[in-house]
Amino acid sequence: MKDVILCECFARDGLQHEPDFLPTETKRKLVERFASIGFNRVEATSYSNPAVIPQFADASDLLASLYRQQDVFYKATCANVRAVERALADLDAGFGANEISLLVSASESHSQRNLKRSRQDQWLNIEQMARAANGRFRLIGTISVAFGCPFEGRVDENSVLQDVAAFAERGVSFVTLGDTTGVATPHSVRSLFGKVLAEFPNVTPIAHFHDTRATGLVNYVAALEAGVRYYDCAFGGVGGHPAKVKYGDGHTGNVSTEDWVNLLESMGVRTGIDLEAMLEVAAECEAVLGRELHSRVVRSGLNPLLT
Repeated sequence: MKDVILCECFARDGLQHEPDFLPTETKRKLVERFASIGFNRVEATSYSNPAVIPQFADASDLLASLYRQQDVFYKATCANVRAVERALADLDAGFGANEISLLVSASESHSQRNLKRSRQDQWLNIEQMARAANGRFRLIGTISVAFGCPFEGRVDENSVLQDVAAFAERGVSFVTLGDTTGVATPHSVRSLFGKVLAEFPNVTPIAHFHDTRATGLVNYVAALEAGVRYYDCAFGGVGGHPAKVKYGDGHTGNVSTEDWVNLLESMGVRTGIDLEAMLEVAAECEAVLGRELHSRVVRSGLNPLLT
């Protein structure tokens, strides 16, 4: 039994801007380990243009080699219709992802900088992608900078709620709210997620926060108190955006998986994650990247009061 559903994002969001290409076999072993220790959702790869993001040039090879755990969703990020077509081709070949994500920015400036499209054009892109998917995947809608934009400042809650509604109208029943540069507060988290849960009973909200200002855990607890049950996290707190985008000051990593799981279990919230195996996997993630990552629990150990 689980009280929350966690998505492990190390293999996609965590690796997206790593300078060195990780061998496909290394990624495969990590993704399989994530699923084996209790994650029901795993970001496996991205159907990105290899010329833009070389790290995922092996997307199809990775998925073809992957041993699948029953009842686990393996997610692939898709940026456009061409990416969805690649996902469909792999699905037809018998080894595709069973979950894909569709991304929109909550602000016009972030959309232009990050997606190279206006918000209007991106919504047209999303509509085409959802239509092309033809109900063959679980669709995850993601709203970046939902709590604040590094270029425009505060983002109006009503605008974000309209984006949630737009996803729902396109058949997307899982919607991620992203605190992309760590500007959310417990108050804004409880407010926005509370409204999503109240106004969209058929939408499952997901929290995807970055720990830029060391507020990730407290904001996740606020989301939990608001009724959110789905969360994204990444071993070692890796991930974020490239320095060339010029925001986040180069430290925009995800909420650390180890720290979040440790806190949840200490609160009596069941994650279904094998805790001892989690620490072993955390060490493996540090080893493949060749550096110490941003995890307090790896250094200090699990809460000794856990039973």
